[in-house]
Amino acid sequence: MRLTCPLCGDRDRREFYYLGHETWLDRPAADAPPEAWDAYLHLRDNPCGPTRDLWQHEAGCGAWLVVSRDTATHEIASVELAR
Repeated sequence: MRLTCPLCGDRDRREFYYLGHETWLDRPAADAPPEAWDAYLHLRDNPCGPTRDLWQHEAGCGAWLVVSRDTATHEIASVELAR
């Protein structure tokens, strides 16, 4: 799989660090109950089809990217800088 970094251009997937599904960023508050933290850490969706994920160009410019891709076909729809 290849990703096109908006800053560096077309690169191999191995240059990037996969953080997870975009909704993974919804971190519970520090005082949230243990059940909320358990769900945040251990209960993740594994979607088949279109998804938006957060990646870092770790072996390149270091930018954080939102990658829209299809998990079934590995087709990349778009790559944009995370805001």
